[in-house]
Parts: sequence; structure tokens; C-alpha cells
Amino acid sequence: MKKEYCCSNSHIKYAGTHLIIELWNGRNFSSLLKIRKILKDSVKACGATLLKINLHKFSPSGGISGVAIIKESHISIHTWPEYKYAAMDIFVCGSVDPYRTIAVIKKGFAPEKIQVAELKRGIF
Repeated sequence: MKKEYCCSNSHIKYAGTHLIIELWNGRNFSSLLKIRKILKDSVKACGATLLKINLHKFSPSGGISGVAIIKESHISIHTWPEYKYAAMDIFVCGSVDPYRTIAVIKKGFAPEKIQVAELKRGIF
């Protein structure tokens, strides 16, 4: 039987779930080591399959941009440590649950405020 990489609920079928996550006044926004671990732990928590992590640190701000490429799509991050802000995207398909990443993200970054928005992508 062919594995299905689309999502569905009782009402619709769609390509995937995309979470847009914003974090304010957190920590570890300039640590390559900590961000790599948070991405790895997030992939594991949501039940995805990690293919590769690629991170880049900018100077002089220390901001980091990167992506965890997963078989089921991606988890990306962009940080602005000088503003104590980070933006993340979690886009998954299939049976992967992106909401399981939230606890990992909260623990790793300890933001004072977090905002999560959900989009259903590719509604068929």
C-alpha cells in the first residue's frame, strides 16, 4: 500500500499543516548549538524524519537563519537577538503533528510571549 503524504480530517483533504510561530523575549536566539538541538528535538517530538539541518549565523547581530529539512517538509527559524525576537515556520504533511513542537520550542527558548497561527496548505 502506498503511503499517503496528504492530510485529511472529516471535512477536507489538504497537502499539509503550516504553523507560523512568533517568539518574543526569549533566550538562545544567538546559539547555533542550542538552536540545532531545539530543531532536532522538534523534529523528533512531532514524529517527522530528519534529513538535514542547515544553519547560518550572521554578524555582528548574532542572528541565525536555518532550516531542518524533513521528509515531511521543513522547520525553519530566523532570529533577531538584538530585538529578542524569533520567527519559525513548521510545515508538515501526512500524519506528523506540528503542535507537538510547541512544548520543545517553549522549553528551549523560554519566550515571554508566543503566537501561533495555522494554515491548511493545498486544500483539495
